[in-house]
Amino acid sequence: MDTRHILRELLREELNLGARADGFADDTPLLGAVPELDSMAVVAVITAMEERFGVTLDDADIDGSTFATFGSLHGFIREHLAT
Repeated sequence: MDTRHILRELLREELNLGARADGFADDTPLLGAVPELDSMAVVAVITAMEERFGVTLDDADIDGSTFATFGSLHGFIREHLAT
């Protein structure tokens, strides 16, 4: 499973980013840099990650650093896939 590709697709769909999501690298800033990623969108992305990856994410594990960059978000989901 290519989790980076799946995560890019998820962000493209949930945030309506179009081709912009294709260029996301690990150091691409998200929260505060992508205008579409507001507080309501964060909730939608979390829900979509749970559905797409088949995991349950605990709100206590999520903070601003989770959504700081594409790489931090990818690492977060990879950690939860490993458990």
